[in-house]
Amino acid sequence: MQELQQAGSDPAPLPPEHDRATPPDRRPTRVRALRAGLHTAVVLCLVTTLVHVVMVFLHVAPSNPVSKRYSPQVNGWVYPLFEQNWRLFAPDPDSFNRKVLARTAQTASDGSVRVSPWFDLAAADNAAVDHNAFPSHTAQNLLRRAWSSYAETHGGIDAARSERAVMMQKYLRNIAADRFAARHGGDTFDFIQLRVVTTPIAAPGTAAGSRPPEPTENRLLPWWKVTPHGK
Repeated sequence: MQELQQAGSDPAPLPPEHDRATPPDRRPTRVRALRAGLHTAVVLCLVTTLVHVVMVFLHVAPSNPVSKRYSPQVNGWVYPLFEQNWRLFAPDPDSFNRKVLARTAQTASDGSVRVSPWFDLAAADNAAVDHNAFPSHTAQNLLRRAWSSYAETHGGIDAARSERAVMMQKYLRNIAADRFAARHGGDTFDFIQLRVVTTPIAAPGTAAGSRPPEPTENRLLPWWKVTPHGK
């Protein structure tokens, strides 16, 4: 009986080490670091979204003391990727059809220059939009807005007279070079040139067999230097 009593009074054996519950305050450091990084990323996304909404609103809203005071910051954020061609509640659609043609030139090792035929960049965008229920923003507006911004900052000449004009020139050049290279199997070239033909939209009710409207502008831009890879 004494032996049984002594055996019953012994402490219960401890569970194996892996069966013990880990206290909440002893979670692995890596888990805490991942959660902290996730929280930081969420906060940064929210702050960036808020800043973007405020900047775009100041850009499209009527002129006011706040937009005038912070105009350099607003323009630096919006141009050229987030540019808007409308004012709040007042859209301004195009009333012209524009062909944006591009051709390239490459200098051979013997000094000769090979010039490519003209390629209609705008027609390629229009083909991507036609019969497409969900056309991309780049196909609809990227090239069109790049040209209108270039014409706005340069006027009737092709000499950049401001930092924004220089930026829009590079922006248009890069878009044209990327579009041309993508459509021609990544061909390399040293120069690119644009030609823009502007034609007014025919009036409603115009007969289909009538003579198409004459171009109002046929503008040939100078040759622009690009890298050998067309960038």
